[in-house]
Amino acid sequence: MTISLTNSKTRRKEVFTPIDPKNVRMYVCGPTVYDRAHLGNARPAIVFDVLARLLRHVYGADHVTYVRNFTDVDDKINATAQARKAAGDPRSLEELIAERTEETIGWYLQDMGAVGVMEPDHMPRATQFIAQMVAMIDGLIADGHAYEAEGHVLFAVESYKDYGALSGRSVDDMIAGARVEVAPYKRNPMDFVLWKPSADDLPGWDSPWGRGRPGWHIECSAMAYELLGESFDIHGGGNDLMFPHHENEIAQSCCAHPHGDFAKVWLHNEMLQVEGKKMSKSLGNFFTVRDLLDGHDGMPAVPGEVIRFVMLSTHYRKPMDWTAKKREDAEKNIAVLTQALQISLDVDAQPTGKIEDVLDWVQTSLEDDLNTSGALSALQKQAKTLLSLANGRIDVQGEAKEVGVRDMAISFVTGLELLGMFDLLKGRLSSASSPDLSGLAEHLAGVRAKAMETKDFSEVDRLKTALIEAGVEVRMSKAGVELLPGAGFDAAKLEGLV
Repeated sequence: MTISLTNSKTRRKEVFTPIDPKNVRMYVCGPTVYDRAHLGNARPAIVFDVLARLLRHVYGADHVTYVRNFTDVDDKINATAQARKAAGDPRSLEELIAERTEETIGWYLQDMGAVGVMEPDHMPRATQFIAQMVAMIDGLIADGHAYEAEGHVLFAVESYKDYGALSGRSVDDMIAGARVEVAPYKRNPMDFVLWKPSADDLPGWDSPWGRGRPGWHIECSAMAYELLGESFDIHGGGNDLMFPHHENEIAQSCCAHPHGDFAKVWLHNEMLQVEGKKMSKSLGNFFTVRDLLDGHDGMPAVPGEVIRFVMLSTHYRKPMDWTAKKREDAEKNIAVLTQALQISLDVDAQPTGKIEDVLDWVQTSLEDDLNTSGALSALQKQAKTLLSLANGRIDVQGEAKEVGVRDMAISFVTGLELLGMFDLLKGRLSSASSPDLSGLAEHLAGVRAKAMETKDFSEVDRLKTALIEAGVEVRMSKAGVELLPGAGFDAAKLEGLV
């Protein structure tokens, strides 16, 4: 199996050859955790989830390390916490920031899980690696690549001769068209912040340059080095991060570790539009993943498998346009895939994880620069063939028919697993056949209301734990309680609960 990927650094499609096939490593820039993930945030999560699945399929799950970070040091996070404090919350700013980041990380993982995104091997938080950032910055100063000025530490872009190579810009061109902070302490307008001072009412850490906090770019460099080493295989993210974030990552990482190559392959997904326009609050077409999952502005809820299908229907290097028509088409296609999955489960077919058990066209499409739309088309054809076989519309008789259906079913479900659709569609089947949980939801809502008065939440916790163990997703909000059967739903575990 030969995987080809379009390397943003070389601007061409290349055969992917890992540095070490026994230790394939990938780093993807994750979200800044200050609010709900919007639909655009879901695209890189889904794209690189498929790539991680493909790499594990080819090289073995134990031989792939996938890292996606959380940026939990940011002015937007500080602003949301300050707004809560200004509204009268008596807790300290540190407590409010911790609460906000925990809340937002929880939202993100729940929402990404709902669209079939597996959790990476490592999900480092920037605040866990401050010491490593300080050490890297200290080394850059010692080697003449950074300098201290008025409590700030800045990277000197002129000290790195290849600055601009990723984005294809010269330093002179960047200076001419730059929208950067013009500060008197900068030697060059393009020099960027590695460390900045923190006021007493803002988060900060002690450093050789005074109490402060790291710049955004140094965070990813430090986390990638600590978890993947000075050279690793793939670095990914949205193309809006190519400059300045990824450009700056390369400069500081290569200067801090001159014997390494940092990332060998750079992959960037294109941006997302809504009905042909850039998603924007001012245009009224901005919505979060949770808005879609729950339904918003009078629109019906969109299941996670539909969101994922629409995302995968467009190649990652092309702009993705979310439209009502695409959502409707996805629903129809998923209905066929779900019927074929039911047939596959009836003959006890499960994903094998073996290369030879994947449809040729699914395999060929994904290894060709992650062509997910081609892979989906192959699965749809296979689904229709499975339906025809099962319904006797294809003339295959006796044992040959049973063997043919099962072999095809194994290939089909393995292809679904590669695209991250297997568990989502299996959950769809479980939900369709599961009992009505509205009575349990009403009971839990009543118990919760009583607990709000007595401040004794032990019964709420007991019920919630039992429901989760039965494979039920529990959603509690001011609006009430909602119980949703998940992929591992087991109705037997609900007996005698109330």
